[in-house]
Amino acid sequence: MDLGEKLSLLAAAARYDASCASSGSARASGAGGLGAALPAGVCHSWTGDGRCVSLLKILYSNACRNDCAYCVNRSSADIRRSSFDAEEIVSLTLEFYRRNYIEGLFLSSGVFSDPDIVMERLIEVARILRERELFAGYIHLKGIPGCGEALLRKAGLYADRISVNIELPSSHSLCLLAPQKSGAEILGSMRLLGEAESESREDAARLRSTPRFAPAGQSTQIIVGASPEDDRCIVNLAASLYRRYGLRRVYYSAFIPVAPDPRLPSPASPPLLREHRLYQADWLLRFYGYGADELFEGAESSFAADIDPKCSWALGHPSFFPVDAGRASYAELLRVPGIGPAGARRILASRSSRSLRSEDLRKMGIALKRASWFLSLDGRPLREPAQAEIVRADLADHSPPGNAAGRPASAGQLELELS
Repeated sequence: MDLGEKLSLLAAAARYDASCASSGSARASGAGGLGAALPAGVCHSWTGDGRCVSLLKILYSNACRNDCAYCVNRSSADIRRSSFDAEEIVSLTLEFYRRNYIEGLFLSSGVFSDPDIVMERLIEVARILRERELFAGYIHLKGIPGCGEALLRKAGLYADRISVNIELPSSHSLCLLAPQKSGAEILGSMRLLGEAESESREDAARLRSTPRFAPAGQSTQIIVGASPEDDRCIVNLAASLYRRYGLRRVYYSAFIPVAPDPRLPSPASPPLLREHRLYQADWLLRFYGYGADELFEGAESSFAADIDPKCSWALGHPSFFPVDAGRASYAELLRVPGIGPAGARRILASRSSRSLRSEDLRKMGIALKRASWFLSLDGRPLREPAQAEIVRADLADHSPPGNAAGRPASAGQLELELS
């Protein structure tokens, strides 16, 4: 199999992994080096149809000894198998970078051998790029659960980000759908990466020359809809991962059937709206100060289809509103639908020098169509109170995410400020 065939096969095999991004790391090239990583960037990959994207996203090998029911590369799948070697991936990365096709490399692999051997192969690619080729572009490596601690620590010295995918929200589903995987090994790898990142920050505070460990942190992916767990379970898991292991991102991937299996559901279409709601809830956890327990109250276990989680919380807490834009704290402003972090900061900065008017809020980018139901100025509500059903209908989403191809309209849409 020639290099072009390998690229086509192993790029297609990597497309279901959503846990990659080219942001969060700053790395400048030295004298004679190539490329740079920037703290702000976009997530995406090199696709099989030739579209120009930001990351060369490939597998080292699609051979795998695991038989995960949801995976196109599972051991029982009747597919063509192939593997790169380190020099082939290095050559592809450099050539694509010089042609301005990519900003960096996302490298994963099937578990074709002992986890230590697989992890060593991935690290060797990153080592050659960094040390021999002086490549300063973005590198994201997949952590292989079950490999040794020393290997994970070594990977973090070369990679900007490392991800260990948990895939399924419960040990029961993992046992049923991915019987060769160990939840304890996956969480153990996350714990080791979190500890190494924390130690690196502490050492760098004392000695500036300390090598940075995976400066863009670690991420993971949860498949949505392949197993019966509800939204409450998934959000609680994500909140726990952020809290316990310091993850930078949790990615959610709507389940797409790739092969018939009696253990898996057969959805008419991928649950894209559910994926979208989980991303919105994730934003509330990370940037808006919400706790996972606040997003579900009583017997609720799934997000509403018609309105986003922030609006749902607001409708369920009428006593909290209206919030006076001229007096409220930053945290209180963030609870108002239609106001995001940037808008809240603009309100705080503006009102320190003058009184606010509704026209001022509009100029600040506040989405008054939503916010006006929950805001007041100088003690006067911006909008006359109405029955909850009327407000809910006004806040409802009328164009859920998705396109003709069956995927979200753009991966970047979920990076936008949730207001």
